[in-house]
Amino acid sequence: MFSSAYSLDASALSLRYNRDNLFALSVMKPAYEHVTMDAGCSIRVFHRKLPRIPFEWHHHPEYELTLTMNSRGKRYIGDSIVDYEGNDLVLVPPDLPHTWASNKSIDSTAPQVAIVIWFSGDWARRLADCCPEYEPLRRLLRRGASGLAFTQEAGATVSQRLAALLSQSPRERLGAVLDVLCELAETDAAPLASPSAFNKEHAGRPSGHEPERINRVLGVIDARFAERLTLRELAEAATLSERTLNRYFVQHLGESVGKYLNRVRIGHACRMLADTSWPVSVIASQSGFPNVANFNRQFRAVKDTTPAAYRREFAGRNREPHDPSSLESRSPSLEKRR
Repeated sequence: MFSSAYSLDASALSLRYNRDNLFALSVMKPAYEHVTMDAGCSIRVFHRKLPRIPFEWHHHPEYELTLTMNSRGKRYIGDSIVDYEGNDLVLVPPDLPHTWASNKSIDSTAPQVAIVIWFSGDWARRLADCCPEYEPLRRLLRRGASGLAFTQEAGATVSQRLAALLSQSPRERLGAVLDVLCELAETDAAPLASPSAFNKEHAGRPSGHEPERINRVLGVIDARFAERLTLRELAEAATLSERTLNRYFVQHLGESVGKYLNRVRIGHACRMLADTSWPVSVIASQSGFPNVANFNRQFRAVKDTTPAAYRREFAGRNREPHDPSSLESRSPSLEKRR
């Protein structure tokens, strides 16, 4: 009797916890993540290693296949909130808000790991159109309209292919990803977010033009951040007014165009300070700051230290040269903001 009552109480508490969390998520605006594809690549693979997985409620227009290992916590996909652990393998559809959150590793001596694969639905459909061998991709996208959670056995199978998925060869990575996606098209999986929740997330949202225009501006910034870029020029690239472009950035990225551009420039300067012996004045110019005094001021505002002090932090360390296409690098749109 006591055991049964305790079970009912625990179930009621769990339902209440999830209901309260769903309400919180329903009023929390997800951050917009700008996923960039490296030059010469049609997919993006991100090898994430960290002591814990932080709560980062976000969305993006790409499909995402994520394998989470050595981690135990909660997974939030749309209105689906479940506990996860072990080899957690999930497909997230475009623009459906999602995050994982964990403070506990299964093996406390090792980091938590997430292998994240981003790809475009249009790209996958075009590939299926051209190559009948990849017809399973179309079936996977249809099945994954509300997200899919695969079995831990499927996750363990994918984990055995990490060498190919994380290869330094883009062609080998692509081949491994295509094989995995086609096999998952025929693998049992449970749907995640309810259709009504998915529709609610998209209700009242413009039909994709905001992310498209933001991506256009982010592409200009990625390619030309070291140049003098004006808000007017960026607004023209998006065919928007300057005020509307700033509003879109604040809504989707959580900061103004100017702050985002400044953060990209400071991030580039940090890498140059750590990886080269170039003078600070040269690094400032190469990062989009023609005035060294302004560079020092902006750097201190973002990093709470000077460029010279930041460089000293890395002095004497054997560091690999920075690789802009590193599988462990991430675009700045979801970095922790000050």
